[in-house]
Amino acid sequence: MGGLDDNIELDYFDDVLSMVESNFVDNFVKYQNLVSPSYVIETPYRELLTAVARGDGKLYSVLRKARLSESAGLKIIDELVALNVLKIEYSRESPLRIHPKNKLKKEQRTYRIQDKLRFVQPFMRFWFGFVTYYRTDLALGKGEKFLENFTRHYERLRSLVYEQLCDALLLERLEGNAPVLTSGSYWNVHSEFDILALTQDKRVILGECKYKERKVCKNELTKLKAKALESGLKVDVYVLFSKSGFSNELEQCKSKNLLLFDLNDLKVLL
Repeated sequence: MGGLDDNIELDYFDDVLSMVESNFVDNFVKYQNLVSPSYVIETPYRELLTAVARGDGKLYSVLRKARLSESAGLKIIDELVALNVLKIEYSRESPLRIHPKNKLKKEQRTYRIQDKLRFVQPFMRFWFGFVTYYRTDLALGKGEKFLENFTRHYERLRSLVYEQLCDALLLERLEGNAPVLTSGSYWNVHSEFDILALTQDKRVILGECKYKERKVCKNELTKLKAKALESGLKVDVYVLFSKSGFSNELEQCKSKNLLLFDLNDLKVLL
């Protein structure tokens, strides 16, 4: 729970659900007081931050879910960025280009390139993604619905953190080679990718992160290559990250053009 006050201690040897219950059900008011500035838990800040936490973070999608006009929403976003509550992950997508004699496909005519909004502190993402919706119940000490929702959607919380760690690991492993000019998630009109890195020697490195209780098989690589082809990406190196390792078939494909990392590899970040 990054961003918590230093005076508050969490028992990291406890299981996640018990830790969440003991802190955010039993001590709801104590943790609500950590949300700073306090007025962001009120309308219209709350709706916008909840939309960021519960969706993909794309700017116009957030405004639509928060039911805010573009002018009003952008003003609030500027304020939240200045307060260091949110940060902007800028799109690296190029504008759609077509031949003058051709027309865009119908589904692409209203398409707009969107930046993404991210929380600076993981704690704030957790609060607006899971806690604030149940604030009335939690203030009364009723945590059943909150805990049920957390159990059902916990994967959403940890997947982004895992992707960010994998991106940091990739940068660590690429150190000493050609400098990385840009890295992070990538999205365009066709698809989204967990990691896309561009190096100074113009190599494109594309990564997929899987936090599952099963080994990653070769078909995941096949699907990633198909997505890259559809998006018009010329990839030099594919990278797969897996919590639970890889199939023997995929391990045999490992080469300088295919990198495989499992959970143990993340230890270098400690």
